[in-house]
Amino acid sequence: MSFNTGENVGSYRIMEKLGRGGMATVFKAYHANLDRYVALKVLHPAFLEDPNFLARFQREARLVAKLEHQNIVPVYDFAEHDEQPYLVMKHIEGETLKALLNREPISAEKIWDVVNAVGAGLSHAHNEGILHRDIKPSNVIVANDGKIYLADFGLARIAELGESTLSGDMIMGTPQYISPEQAKGEKDLDNRTDIYSFAVMLYEMVVGQVPFSADTPFSIIHDHIYSPLPLPHLVNPSVPDEVERVLLKALAKEREDRYENVETLSQAFRQAWEDSNVDMAEVTMTSPIHNIAPALTPPPAVPPLSTVAQEVKEKEAALRPEKTKIAEKPKKKKGKWWAFVAVGVLLFAAIVFSISTLGQDSLVESLEDEIEHEPLPPLNEEGEAPLPMGEETHPEIIDARKDVGKNPDDPYAHRDLALALLDYSDRKNQLIYKELTTAADLAGDDIEFLDETGFALMDRGAFTASAAMFFRAVEISLEQGEDTEWLLYHFHETVYKAASQPEMPNYLPFEEIGKIDEPMMLVAQARHIFYHGDPEEAIGFLNEVKRIKPDFSEAILLEGEIHVRRRNPDKARQAFEILLENPETPEWIIVEAENALNQLP
Repeated sequence: MSFNTGENVGSYRIMEKLGRGGMATVFKAYHANLDRYVALKVLHPAFLEDPNFLARFQREARLVAKLEHQNIVPVYDFAEHDEQPYLVMKHIEGETLKALLNREPISAEKIWDVVNAVGAGLSHAHNEGILHRDIKPSNVIVANDGKIYLADFGLARIAELGESTLSGDMIMGTPQYISPEQAKGEKDLDNRTDIYSFAVMLYEMVVGQVPFSADTPFSIIHDHIYSPLPLPHLVNPSVPDEVERVLLKALAKEREDRYENVETLSQAFRQAWEDSNVDMAEVTMTSPIHNIAPALTPPPAVPPLSTVAQEVKEKEAALRPEKTKIAEKPKKKKGKWWAFVAVGVLLFAAIVFSISTLGQDSLVESLEDEIEHEPLPPLNEEGEAPLPMGEETHPEIIDARKDVGKNPDDPYAHRDLALALLDYSDRKNQLIYKELTTAADLAGDDIEFLDETGFALMDRGAFTASAAMFFRAVEISLEQGEDTEWLLYHFHETVYKAASQPEMPNYLPFEEIGKIDEPMMLVAQARHIFYHGDPEEAIGFLNEVKRIKPDFSEAILLEGEIHVRRRNPDKARQAFEILLENPETPEWIIVEAENALNQLP
């Protein structure tokens, strides 16, 4: 249920809805007894799927309510109304740091204010044994009187305790600011997780942009785990060496390499500026970052990164590129399922464009020749296929190659080798596509294999190839008269995300999508044309979808996305709120809409 304007909730009268995030909806309310306005944070109803959640919510809320610090938004009360849990917090008139960064370059004085206030509040909480887990500019409030507050302490922890379909997303935090250990789904977090996220904020304020930003939460989360930090001075040449060293240490991939506590980081940051003898105002006069990615993403954590139903939440939350372990593997089946594309290998060559946006036609042609005419490398004396010259000798790759050597007719062995190569070698490695093609040929029309491989490719941001896997799985299910709802759910998500890739139609033709789902075909065409063709023609396709299926969530999401790109925040907000208010909206679209709303000015 939702609280309504004018409704009495306990001692509080709802005045207006202020906004909605991934974990809660925020209302402004009036407390008559104390004659003051407060903010009610009403947790998402999905958390109530866990019958023990309310008890754990109360326990955690008591801990958070004990935090008393001038730079932490205080929690006055917590209760439930019609079994709907909510927190009562101080209502602060002002704006978020995110809104400030989106509107104008931040001044040197304001950066110092943020460092001092957030650092002090965070340090106090850590001393009380409480982590924030979701440090980001939208959780920093700059009040009209100039005071700075850190908000939403404990919400990420409270959300993590739930066993609902949402809790897997909530623990991921926000992809641009998530720590590597959070992205991996590790549970034993400590204060260095908050230090990493705090350092991302420092990086953004000083350098002018977040260190990692991409079209999808998966890509951003992957970068936090594996990609080297973009050197601040290469992004903003004005950043002094002394300050760069502080950022590099605070944003180390391994927790042990970061600063031990917030006080040490804050002191090192200030000392670095003093030692550099550089006017901070000259360094930070960069354009404000606008973190609105073309694909309307990042995270629940995320990361994020990142929205499927409960059966795959653990798999997605962990984001570990491990080999898929299967207890029972299928027998070889006849038929080359990938014949629905003109040249089967093109389907898998799409991985290149989905992940690294190469866009080289000559590469595709060479791959086709390689697969048609070049046999697999011979096995060595130990039954292992030799590594190509220059290929990384990562243990996962070596193990996977040994498995292929021992089980040459096993599609899962070839698939696992392809994924290991995708994770740990050059992503243009031609052997990736050869192994995927071999795996698909061996698996035949096995839906389970296609489904699992689709998820594995989705995890790695290869949405075009993933969509093609789900397409074939749906096609087979329809032929066999089986239920396709689950597969269509993921087919829609991957098709939508793949549609922004320039080469997508070459590997998954729109007309093939139309054979399964005409509205989804039109949405994919509209999104692809909007980014790589005539935007007005894209509007025509979108209007056609509305005519056929007026309440199609994917079309409404794209409409909001187009308004974002055209700098029409009010119309974009309206579209996203329509999606959030509709209980039938697919979960992945809800997360996309919420993330987009959080990025709007």
